[in-house]
Amino acid sequence: MAVDGCGIVCKYILFIFNVVFAVVGFASLILGMWLRFSSTTSIIFEVQNFNSSAFVMGVMVLIVLGSVMLIVVAFGDYGACSEKRWSLQVFSVLVACLAIAEVVVGVLTYLRSGEVGMRIGEFYITIYTLYLSSGDPAIAVTLTFIHKMLHCCGVSGVTMLDFAKTTCPAPDGFFEHIIMPNCPLIIIDVFNSKAPLVMGLFIGTGALLIIALICSTILSKQLRLSASSPQYIILTQSTAIPPNPAPPQQEFPHLDQDPVVFTPLTVANIPVAQT
Repeated sequence: MAVDGCGIVCKYILFIFNVVFAVVGFASLILGMWLRFSSTTSIIFEVQNFNSSAFVMGVMVLIVLGSVMLIVVAFGDYGACSEKRWSLQVFSVLVACLAIAEVVVGVLTYLRSGEVGMRIGEFYITIYTLYLSSGDPAIAVTLTFIHKMLHCCGVSGVTMLDFAKTTCPAPDGFFEHIIMPNCPLIIIDVFNSKAPLVMGLFIGTGALLIIALICSTILSKQLRLSASSPQYIILTQSTAIPPNPAPPQQEFPHLDQDPVVFTPLTVANIPVAQT
């Protein structure tokens, strides 16, 4: 492991962020693909008059958003777990783009809250109508999620007479057993009266993305520093060196042998050259 301290904290934050992002992205992609290729809804995409409807745009947004989120997760998980700088850099660029897009969408939603509410209300009515005509389980799950999140029931709001009452939430009081707020009006009211809250949700999501961007940048910086710094070998045991080491003793072999005596040469023993 090439990081420590703050790098390890950022590494685990990125891991948790990517897990949550993967779950949301996978659910968005599966739901969008189901609504796109289901036998009960695919006819909407084949009719030219419906190509610009809110339902078609909503399904395409689910598919594109889910795909982008899974791509971001792939780079983020690989970079954080394998400590690869290039993967973290790609992840940082994608997360920065998503954060900017979240803030822009939040501001546009606030400025055009009425039109956005009408579009999403139209998207709900299309899903509701498809469920009544087909009873598709994927559409039922979508309706159940919308009903419980907004605490509404169907188009009419009459709980006892609504054909999709099995997807409606549990009533809070006695009167809600008879009538509940209808969902299209609740959706429009949310975007009209609570537009700042909706914008805050988008901006808050962008802030979470910025935190992931900061963690990715810190982790990438630590990996760069660890790769450029020299590597040292830490010795666990040391050998004591005396302050004044004694000079090495020279060994002379064969000290017990008799010395060799050379006879000195005399003049008589020196040969004379013959001329």
